[in-house]
Formats: sequence, C-alpha cells, structure tokens
Amino acid sequence: MTRGFYIGRFQPYHQGHHRVVQEIAEEVDELVLGIGSADQSHSVRNPFTGGERIMMITKALVDVDLVTYAVPIEDINRNAVWVSHVQSMSPNFDVAYSNNPLVVRLFEEAGIEVRGSPMFDREVLRGTEVRERMVAGDDWADLVPDPVERVVHEVDGVERIRQVGDTDIDSPND
Repeated sequence: MTRGFYIGRFQPYHQGHHRVVQEIAEEVDELVLGIGSADQSHSVRNPFTGGERIMMITKALVDVDLVTYAVPIEDINRNAVWVSHVQSMSPNFDVAYSNNPLVVRLFEEAGIEVRGSPMFDREVLRGTEVRERMVAGDDWADLVPDPVERVVHEVDGVERIRQVGDTDIDSPND
C-alpha cells in the first residue's frame, strides 16, 4: 500500500487542487492532505480557518474513490525541522507531492521521495484568483467544487474576506 502526502493552504480548496488529488489518486492507495498554515485565518491571504478547510476538503472528496486524511499543519517558521513537524502531525506517508522548490528540497533532504504535482490552468485555478474574485464581487463559484461553494456560504466566507480586506484610511497610524 502506498500513502501520499499533498500539502497546500487550500484558501480555499479549488478545482486545481481537486484535479491534482484526482491525478494523485491514480498513483496511491491513500492520501494525506496537509492543510498548511492551519493556524492562520481571518485575513485576505488566509481567510478560512483550519476547521473550515477540513470541511471543504472532506465534503469535496466524498465522491473521490480514495481514502483521504485532512490534517491541519500549523506554521512553525523553522525550515530545518519542518518535515519532522509535518510527520509528527500526519499519518506516515511514502511519497510527497509538491512543486514548491523549498518544500521539495526539505522533503528530499529528509530522504522522502517527492513527485511533482500536475498543474491545471494555473493562471485561473489558484487561491489568489478565487479570493480576488470574492472581494471584487466577481464570479468565483465555478473555480471551486460545489461542496466548497456551500461551505464558503455556510461560514459567510465572502463577506468575511471583504470585511478583513477593508482598510480604515482615516487611521491615525497612517
């Protein structure tokens, strides 16, 4: 049996992530989805909580024929021990999937096989694009699986990201 590991911030989990998981599913028996920066929320870059991202992933993967584990991984900001930190928070895994050069390097230095994850329509299918569309009031729902759209609405995520993105231009500290 082979268990893979795929890390992302999933802010939010979108169709690009979903396609990657579907491709990885062809290579592994189980998949751990590491929710990076799980301790971050309520900002424009990281609007959703770790728990909300677990809901998004769990609901989006219900129909995918793969045993998955969504595991929150908080930031530690110490690259030399990051892989050990990830391993301490996760079920054991045999192979990691990433295209991030730092993540690849850290896993390789720890002796873990790393495979590049496929990229799909990266200009559009990226969290920044989804979040920018939410803030602008543009159509974003087609960029995420339907269950993720429902979670975003359930937690009032669009209003949250708009509100935390507002600045007080009259602030005395400016």
